[in-house]
Amino acid sequence: MARIKKLAIANRGEVAVRIIHAAQELGIKTILLHSQVDVGTRAFRMADQTICIGPATTAESYLNIKANVDGALAMGADAVHPGFGFLSENADFAEAVIKAGMIFVGPKPESIRKLGDKVQCKKLAEEAGIPLVPGYKGDDQSVSGLKDQANKMGYPLIIKAAAGGGGRGMKIIYDPKETEYQIQSAQREAMAAFGSSVVFLEKYLDKAKHIEFQIFGDSSGKVVHLFDRECSVQRRHQKIIEEALSPSLPEELRKKMGQVAELIGSLAGYQGAGTVEFMVQNGEFYLLEVNTRLQVEHPVTEMVLGMDLVKAQILTAAGEFVFPNDFVRSPRGHAIECRIYAEDPFKDGIPSTGVLGTVEWPEAYGRRFEYGFEKGDEITSYYDSMIAKVIVWDENRTRALDKMIFTLQNCRIMGVYTNIPLLIEILRHPNFVDGTMTTQFFSKFFGSHLKADPLTDDEKFVLEEAQRMFAKSAFTPDQATGQAPVASPWSGAWSQPGGGGN
Repeated sequence: MARIKKLAIANRGEVAVRIIHAAQELGIKTILLHSQVDVGTRAFRMADQTICIGPATTAESYLNIKANVDGALAMGADAVHPGFGFLSENADFAEAVIKAGMIFVGPKPESIRKLGDKVQCKKLAEEAGIPLVPGYKGDDQSVSGLKDQANKMGYPLIIKAAAGGGGRGMKIIYDPKETEYQIQSAQREAMAAFGSSVVFLEKYLDKAKHIEFQIFGDSSGKVVHLFDRECSVQRRHQKIIEEALSPSLPEELRKKMGQVAELIGSLAGYQGAGTVEFMVQNGEFYLLEVNTRLQVEHPVTEMVLGMDLVKAQILTAAGEFVFPNDFVRSPRGHAIECRIYAEDPFKDGIPSTGVLGTVEWPEAYGRRFEYGFEKGDEITSYYDSMIAKVIVWDENRTRALDKMIFTLQNCRIMGVYTNIPLLIEILRHPNFVDGTMTTQFFSKFFGSHLKADPLTDDEKFVLEEAQRMFAKSAFTPDQATGQAPVASPWSGAWSQPGGGGN
């Protein structure tokens, strides 16, 4: 570890905290590169040093390559860890870090270009004979050209951003009349999120499971897979709940997919943590994309394998991590992760902002909590609304499910609404319990907001008393200031690209 003494973290929230913990165990000092509004966060308080790299808007801070590199250099960093989301899959950023004389904790820029760019990745896979979803990934990016290709392919189809993932720039088209509008919308979102408007088209698999394989390339160039994760429960193409291993993947298919995951990583000379994502339908699998970074859901893999992926990333970047000859991949038990968001599940998931009150996590064996905010911290409208991740492990899936429901029921987060009631409903759904859920699961069964349980007589009495007391003492904004009421949270900056890498 002689080469890395100070590590700059180009990210925020719970992933920044996760990286700080790993660095501390390795005796490495940490520097948080943060925006102006992220002063009141757990990562800010934990880091050894901090430096502001810009205002709240992501384009001027977390997506600003020069600001991140200059900030890291100013604080004397030896290396930069990009976390996930933001610049984590940006080859130009990796290259800029290296050119500045620092170590990039992640794959080499050329590997990111081969795999992180979804179009280039599919070309590489096609040459290697890896099965792909039929689609168009050509150079003609004109709206008319893409529209012609869409009509040739037939519907439904999906548009995706070539330079990134996490649901950004992704649109499903069922009606040909929507094609032109959706192409333009996808290109705008892709440009805003990744700095590139390049998109590609694929046939939309409407009965598929989303299964991903964790890969890792060590310092010697050896690439291995660390088994699979089930990621089919998604809302607006963003994962909500993940598991390791998938409860529905036949062993023979698991073996074949793992071999393909290792192959494509090896073809790209991959180093560090990455994820190969597949769609599985009717017993067949198709390569979806490769994420050239750490994943939000990496803890479930760590829990079943007993391996610290972030420490392995840092050691690999320093040239010190090599899989031992007797390394045995033997997953044990079952792990589930739930993402807790600041949103109102009874009002279509509308974002919830405000200062956190009491925050308590029911800690016990087999329970893990990764969070970026504590009591007194403010949840703002500038970034992804994820507050925390709750991960549980138990000896089998049934026990892990029961443990997760119990754990969520005993989490206390005051000051904002959270999606915990929604997560519990999902975990109890028969299709989730039996492991048959597909990527259509959420839209089919949870397309509308949750229905709140009716108030008890005691609750009604308390509410009526509170309303009477408020009516006596409160006055409307117009009477006090003449100003209009505060705007809906949806009018804020929630649409900006954030750090919630898929």
